[in-house]
Amino acid sequence: MKMKKVLSLIMAGAMVLGMSMSACAEETEAASEVTTEAGSEAAADTTEGGTPLVVGSQNFSQKFSAFFAEAVPDQTVVNLTGLYLLENDRAGSIIYNGANPEGETIAYNGTDYTYHTLANVTVTENEDNTVYDFKLRDDVVFSDGTPLTADDVIFSMYVYADMDYDGYTTFSGVPIKGLQNYRLNSTAADSVTEDDVTAALAEMPEELATPVKDAMRALLESEYDWADEVWEDYSADYGVNSGAEFFGLLYSPDENYSVEGKDRDTIISEVLDAYGTDYVALATAYGDEAYFDDTVKELAQEYLVAQKTAAGEGEEVANIEGIKKLGDYEVEVTTDGFDATTIYTLGVIVCPLNYYGDPALYDYDNNQFGFTRGDLSAVREKTTEPMGAGAYKFVKYENKTVYLEANENYFKGEPKIKNIQLRESADADFIPGVEQGTIDLADPSGSKSAFEQIKSINSNGELNGDRINTSLVDNLGYGYIGINADTVNVGGEAGSDASKNLRKALATVLAVYRDVTIDSYYGDAAAVINYPISNTSWAAPQKSDADYEVAYSKDVDGNPIYTDDMTDDEKFAAALEASKGFFEAAGYTFGDDGKMTAAPDGAKLSYEVMIGADGTGDHPSFAILTDAKAALATIGFDLEINDVTDANIMWDANNAGTSELWCAAWQATLDPDMVQIYHSTQGTSNYYHIADETLDADIIDARSTSDQAYRKSVYKQCLDIILDWGVEIPVYQRQNCVIYSTERINADTFTPDVTTYYNWYGDVENMEMN
Repeated sequence: MKMKKVLSLIMAGAMVLGMSMSACAEETEAASEVTTEAGSEAAADTTEGGTPLVVGSQNFSQKFSAFFAEAVPDQTVVNLTGLYLLENDRAGSIIYNGANPEGETIAYNGTDYTYHTLANVTVTENEDNTVYDFKLRDDVVFSDGTPLTADDVIFSMYVYADMDYDGYTTFSGVPIKGLQNYRLNSTAADSVTEDDVTAALAEMPEELATPVKDAMRALLESEYDWADEVWEDYSADYGVNSGAEFFGLLYSPDENYSVEGKDRDTIISEVLDAYGTDYVALATAYGDEAYFDDTVKELAQEYLVAQKTAAGEGEEVANIEGIKKLGDYEVEVTTDGFDATTIYTLGVIVCPLNYYGDPALYDYDNNQFGFTRGDLSAVREKTTEPMGAGAYKFVKYENKTVYLEANENYFKGEPKIKNIQLRESADADFIPGVEQGTIDLADPSGSKSAFEQIKSINSNGELNGDRINTSLVDNLGYGYIGINADTVNVGGEAGSDASKNLRKALATVLAVYRDVTIDSYYGDAAAVINYPISNTSWAAPQKSDADYEVAYSKDVDGNPIYTDDMTDDEKFAAALEASKGFFEAAGYTFGDDGKMTAAPDGAKLSYEVMIGADGTGDHPSFAILTDAKAALATIGFDLEINDVTDANIMWDANNAGTSELWCAAWQATLDPDMVQIYHSTQGTSNYYHIADETLDADIIDARSTSDQAYRKSVYKQCLDIILDWGVEIPVYQRQNCVIYSTERINADTFTPDVTTYYNWYGDVENMEMN
């Protein structure tokens, strides 16, 4: 359930808060109450190191280690105190030669910027493998003065690769040569195939069933404790009188299950017994159908390797074959085949062996890597007090504030601002805080009202003025309306022309109302997009491209629906008329009055669209739905709007594959890889149920090369296929903003050209207070 809360926060759009936020409400309010106390402490600090830079922040989880940080606020601390093996430029592209003495100069928006990084990387693609050669600078030290060397890189990679690692990175999934053999400590691991794993999970022998059930029990125990803590918040909506009842309602497969007279262990055991080893059913109840996939796959691999070992196969593996130390400042990583996404995962933050590990346990030549294999407890002990080679040093976390001080050993030069305070505040307090002087810099959510508020503070009525400057960046993600091809089709054939026409009939009407709706809701804080990809991506089609098209702007015969001189009302009417052509091509029949008389086999005259707008309609896409509903009603079609008060209802339906249409938003990544969302077999979040062989092949093909121009052309083909299936209506690309006080921060020194991929602290060492 808690995972579903986080998922809804990420996916459901800026204005749809996940329920987990309710658990943080008191903490957020308390954060604003400590402003005076923290402010007085900041004043005391000025006598020691000048005026501090006070940054507004969301709540911290106090996981400040580069190994285990997950929440964005914690990651900000990591980024300020740590140093990545690889970095990206303002456009999000990898910087390959930033360790050269002169750095690497790359143009952005007409300006040349020179980047200085920890390492150069050379990528060599061979017939069967890819070699990544990292050459480090030899003049970088950690904040304690210890040199950063290849040994620190090796140590960090081995932590990420260890079987005991449970942090956020996916390093263990990279196809590094010999990695799985090392993780499972047997040369037999490489002989375990995906088919073997699938067969073992289907058979589920007792030796495998036991650890699978243990993993399921661990989740149920965590969720029971969560339910026991928050059940009162849900008592009215769900009619429960205790945490036990709430847990039973959420997780028992038996809707008549009773918790009366039973203790915690009994309830958990009975619910677990009801699932047996059906981890997918439990994961679906949790809100993430794929939640256990990686865990049970690994458990199955361990079981299969154990079987092979018992049969005399395989030998123990002491190191990762594909990770080699070539010198004090050079590391080589070899992967099987080539995958364009790999380089992003290899660019880890390099952590100091002497702080997080044990130098006495490091001996590269004798396969010791700084910690006891399979036991990262010593590494975890430092999670709340990080150390790295970044621009700042961690001092303490106190009174809901993280205190940092300039790292005098930073390789780009000691930062000019001696102290930074990252202070927990509510988003609503960011703009007033900068205005009133309790905060110097913050990143409030971009919205029409927020922009108006900023403009009202500046005497010139603009976003940049005498009191506040604003740096606008596109959010790393986009809003969309999805359609499930498995539930919205004709004759049960999701990929047929008739089914595509049905979905495009709906998409055409929904798409025409995007402009007026998004302008009304966001104003300048968002823009309508026409392809299912974030505009922040280098792979996103641009309006200047010869083949760029407005989404769903052609009729069933491929002719343009709109002309440049049409009014909005004329466009609405044209879209509705075009939709009738798609409906007819899908097999719908119309009477003389222009209204539908019958739907084709397997289709309906009514479909439901779910939107997590808190039951109040407060969502960027809500007006699109109401306008489309009214238009479709005139031709006899009912678009049923289900505004759920709990977004988990929507995600439960998506995970179960029962949803028809829904509104949400995707969070994007640096690389535009599409496997997770659109691949028919590997897509863990393919809620659209799109299954197209050409699309699958193109997605894999785009991963197989580093040629960005080629990849972009292939991704364009993918986007066209997705739109042709009519499973997704791209809606909006909203903007985030960074604001800072021009009265207290020297605007001439603020990081120029802040982008989605290059944050305000990208050039933090150059920033100055007034």
